[in-house]
Amino acid sequence: MSQRTERRGIHVDQSDLLCKKGCGYYGNAAWQGLCSKCWREEYQRVRQKQIQDDWALAEKLQREEEAAYASSHGVQTQSHAQSAAPHPGHASLGPFSKFEEKKTNEKTRKVTTVKKFFSPSSRTAPKKETQEGKTPSPSISRHASFDTDQVSKDFVDFLKNLQKPGREIHKQCRAFIVNMSSKKDLSADELSECVQDFYQSMADRLMSHFKGSSDSVEQVMDQVEKYIMTRLYKSVFCPETTDDEKKDLATQNRIRALHWVTIQMLCVSMDEEIPEVSENVVKAITDIIEMDSKKVPRDKLGCITRCSKHIFSAIRITKNEPASADDFLPALIYIVLKANPPRLQSNIQYITRFCNPSRLMTGEDGYYFTNLCCAAAFIEKLDAQSLNLSPEEFERYMSGQASPRLNSSEGDWPDAGLAHGVPAANPVLAQVNRNLELLSSLSSKQERLMEAAQSLQADLLSWPETVKREVNDILEKYPLEILSCTVSAIDANNMDNDNLPPPLTPQVFAG
Repeated sequence: MSQRTERRGIHVDQSDLLCKKGCGYYGNAAWQGLCSKCWREEYQRVRQKQIQDDWALAEKLQREEEAAYASSHGVQTQSHAQSAAPHPGHASLGPFSKFEEKKTNEKTRKVTTVKKFFSPSSRTAPKKETQEGKTPSPSISRHASFDTDQVSKDFVDFLKNLQKPGREIHKQCRAFIVNMSSKKDLSADELSECVQDFYQSMADRLMSHFKGSSDSVEQVMDQVEKYIMTRLYKSVFCPETTDDEKKDLATQNRIRALHWVTIQMLCVSMDEEIPEVSENVVKAITDIIEMDSKKVPRDKLGCITRCSKHIFSAIRITKNEPASADDFLPALIYIVLKANPPRLQSNIQYITRFCNPSRLMTGEDGYYFTNLCCAAAFIEKLDAQSLNLSPEEFERYMSGQASPRLNSSEGDWPDAGLAHGVPAANPVLAQVNRNLELLSSLSSKQERLMEAAQSLQADLLSWPETVKREVNDILEKYPLEILSCTVSAIDANNMDNDNLPPPLTPQVFAG
């Protein structure tokens, strides 16, 4: 690569992908660079501090109100007591006891109000009361699709192998789904907190049951996640209480506006002229788009992992050597720009909120997902400096007033993007030009083939007449003559017939 290409390459230090707390797990931009474990601890700490501050504020307001109440009614109560009762020792006892009773009632009411305000379950209390007379199964299960029913059946079949623990797991999962179906007014963070708490509680119980066998626990937790999130998908994916849909539209519009970004601008080490590379690129685009059709966070992560592996394969084939992490992120950004995946932000948030946290903290799934979050963040902040362009050029490209033209001396692949000797605006237009050339060549071949077919048809039609004419010419030139001949019989009287064989001559043998 040239010096200019190296200078405008995208590079992310691998340490930037890790948790900012230094725990060694992968971080996430949605969690302010923290891993799921540190984020939950930080979230609970901030939430507890907020509750304490609100309690302190409520108590302060309560004290001020009590002081104001006492100052405004204390003098009047005392004068009224002195004029109404003959004994000064018992005069203030009744009004003072009523004041204490009223103060206690107001304090109890305010404390109850504060508790209800900061309690997540208080918002759904009226709904729980109205659902006491209904069936225990949630409304989601009544309208479950075929896929949901199949997942439920598979989950039950899987738990049969666990016998008694399996029945307990199924009972807890169903109770959790019933509980979650009644919490439709909770925010997305609160829903995520409920699901993550259930994951943690279930994992702890399974760990004690399997006596520390992490593989068995992970296998069961995968099935639990699949069952729960399939049933809750419609109510927790892109909820109305969030701005996920707004972010999806903004990201899609942003990617559409960046359609002019070329593979050379991102310094991607992939040559789409190679058939194997082009095939891997198509598979990567298909996988990242397919992510939106999955309901389970683990399945969505699987799509991201397969997409990333196809990208690594394309880079390896192009460079004839193993791909590095510095090559991967620019290629992933390029794939996202070409695919423009539907509801990208909603899918990222869904995985972040409801995936088993162990998958996001370690392993290849966590690594690839962290890179996807980095790619989405880079696309949102992409500017002229990121692509080594001047601000004027960037604005012209963004507004559609101009389109970048590739210089063969700058690109890694001189033949890429050339059609009819003119450099194309981007690899997509170059491919279109090549397809047009191919169609033109096929059209010419088809015309020649049609001409040959018509000529053959004319020859076949004229062939019988030609054969007939040639036969007639031969018959005229060599007419058929039939000569008469007489055949003599053997016993005829004509002894001069030469056609008879010579007579037999007896031979004498000497004794």
